[in-house]
Amino acid sequence: MAGAIKHGGGLAAASARYGGRISDWLDLSTGINPCPPALPALEPRVWHRLPDRELEEDAQAAARDFYGSGKILPLAVPGTQSAIQLLTRLLKRGKRAAILSPTYGEYGRSFALNAIPVDRINSLDDISQDHGLVVVVNPNNPTGRVFEPSVLIELAMILRNWGGVLVVDEAFGDCQPALSLAPAVEQHDNLVIFRSFGKFFGMAGVRLGFVIAGDAISQIFTDGLGPWAVSGPALAVASHLLRGDADVIRQQIAHRSAALQRILAGAGLKIAGSTPLFSLVEHAQASELHDHFCQDHILTRIFDYNSHWLRVGLSPDDGGDRRLAASLKKWMAKSGAQP
Repeated sequence: MAGAIKHGGGLAAASARYGGRISDWLDLSTGINPCPPALPALEPRVWHRLPDRELEEDAQAAARDFYGSGKILPLAVPGTQSAIQLLTRLLKRGKRAAILSPTYGEYGRSFALNAIPVDRINSLDDISQDHGLVVVVNPNNPTGRVFEPSVLIELAMILRNWGGVLVVDEAFGDCQPALSLAPAVEQHDNLVIFRSFGKFFGMAGVRLGFVIAGDAISQIFTDGLGPWAVSGPALAVASHLLRGDADVIRQQIAHRSAALQRILAGAGLKIAGSTPLFSLVEHAQASELHDHFCQDHILTRIFDYNSHWLRVGLSPDDGGDRRLAASLKKWMAKSGAQP
C-alpha cells in the first residue's frame, strides 16, 4: 500500500520536536498566500441550512467568470484533493496513467491505492497510446516548470485520438492566468482542469477547489462526491472573493515573492525553480538547512525523493523577511558559506 505523503504545514509536529509555541513559528512550508483578503460577512442562513442549489450556482457563476471558462460552469469540490481521489474513474480498463514528474505526490498515491499502473514520466515525449490518462501540473509543484497553453492543447488533441484524458492541475495558476487552459475546455471534451481556491486567496482551511470539464466528465465527479459536497460558508466566501479585485492580490503576492527572491539570492542560494507563491532551493545540505531553520522556529519543506531540494514559501510581512534573512546569516556564518 502506498504510504502517506509528507506535505507542507505540520506546525504542531515541528513545535513538538523543536520547541516553541505554534504561534512562535514562521510557516514557510506551504505555497499558500500569507496575505489573504478580508473575509466577507456571511448571512446566518449559510451556517444553518444545507447549501442549496442557488448558493452553489452563484459560486459556479463567479468561478466561471474568474477562470474564464466560457459556457462551462466549474464544479465546486471540497478541495482538489477530493477530485484527485476520483481520477481513477476516468481511466479506461487496461490503460495506464502517466504523471509528469516530479510533482505533487498525491496523484501517484491515489493511483497506487487503486491498483492502477502508473508511469512517472520526465517528458511529454514519453507519453504513449498505453496512457489513458495523463496528469500535468502547470505551473508545477515544486519545480515551477510551466508549459504554454498551445503545447498542452496539442497534447489534449493527441490523447483524444487515442481515447485518453488530459488532466491539468492549475492549483498555482492564479498568479499566471495567461497559462490557463480553462478557456479551451469548451472545445476539448477530454480536458480536465483543477483549480485551487485556498492557495491564491490564502484560505486553505476552507477546503474548496473547482473542476473545469465537459458535462460527461463533470457528472462523474458529481456522482463520486455525492450531495452537499461543499459547505455553504465555503460557497458563500467563494462567491464574494472570486468577484473581487484579483490584481490587488497578485500585486501583494508579487511584492512578497520579490522579497523572498532577494533574501535567497543574497545568501548565495541557488533557486532551481519558482512560482510567485514559493521558491525551490537546490543545495547539497538542504536537510541541514531545513533543520537549522527549524531551530529558529522557521518551517520549510524538504522532499524525501530529492535530498538537495528545499521549498520556501512567502512570509506575511517585512518582519518575517527579517527573521528569514537573520536565520540565513547565522547559517552562512556557521557553515562558512559565502554569498
